[in-house]
Amino acid sequence: MKNILVVRNDKIGDFMLAWPSFAMLKASMPDCRVTALVPSYTVALAKACPWIDEVIVDCGKNADKHTQKYLVQTLKGAKFDASINLFSTTYNALLVWKAKIPYRLAPATKFAQLFYNRRIKQKRSQSAKPEYEYNLDLVRAFLTDQSIDIVEPRAPYFSFSLDALAKQKEKLAVELGLNKALPWIFVHAGSGGSANNLTLEQYSDLVAGIDGNFNVVLTAGPGEEEKARELQVLLAEKQINSVVYDKNDGLVDFSCSLACASLFIAGSTGPLHIAAALDVPTVGFFPAKRSATPLRWKPLNSDGRHLAFSPPQAEDKASQENMTRIDIAKVTQELNLWAAQYLS
Repeated sequence: MKNILVVRNDKIGDFMLAWPSFAMLKASMPDCRVTALVPSYTVALAKACPWIDEVIVDCGKNADKHTQKYLVQTLKGAKFDASINLFSTTYNALLVWKAKIPYRLAPATKFAQLFYNRRIKQKRSQSAKPEYEYNLDLVRAFLTDQSIDIVEPRAPYFSFSLDALAKQKEKLAVELGLNKALPWIFVHAGSGGSANNLTLEQYSDLVAGIDGNFNVVLTAGPGEEEKARELQVLLAEKQINSVVYDKNDGLVDFSCSLACASLFIAGSTGPLHIAAALDVPTVGFFPAKRSATPLRWKPLNSDGRHLAFSPPQAEDKASQENMTRIDIAKVTQELNLWAAQYLS
């Protein structure tokens, strides 16, 4: 099977956690052609992925019938030998079934599994392992079915050339007034509508407690600019200078900027997972509920380059999601011991 469709058409963070799967496919089957089905907002990242040969834009389940029919015809016309649905919904299942792809692999979940002819029991709701490992298990099953030796991928999964990084760092230094001789700590206080994040007061206390001399860059996606500026004011009240980075030339340009960071701090968001794929040292804050734990959404950093925190264990859901229960004083103490190697 040489022509493979991989479906991961949900949020940016979820898509980044699929990069090891693309890497495993290409490393194990160098001659295969890998096409990714993604939503419009992850197209630029998909095109930047070195293990994806082609990108098809998913119109989404809310598109009109004509547009959805055109997508099915596009998939059918590509004559895929196999599809691997890393993310399975009834909509996704019907897409690959209607496209008449001969081999259709996905997790065995709910009604959608009826439209696949190869299913793997995963029980993702138990959150027993990281999301990227669930993805990799599907690719391992596919490769095993083809009697192909599995080549395990390794971090980093995303990178830029030294020349590109030097140019980006120079550009940011000029535009944002940053000192290139100091470490740069990027802080992303937005949530992008995904998991709960720290409060702005917690972030300001956290940054104020970090040892050393460094520049603070407050990143913001669309609609998060005001939150970044509110955090900037709180930091100024603690005599900490910071800059807001809320304008870029797209996701790949933003990713290149993240690659310039010495440390990246955020909740369980897309930017955290982009930074981790670049193997920038990351500090992540996660709810304690089973579907959102640090284990389930563990970023792609290599060993030792990620630090995770969540609220203390509790029985009730409200407490599990209450990020104000995270003790920032304890976090700062642990962070300073760990981060010294990256901020010296």
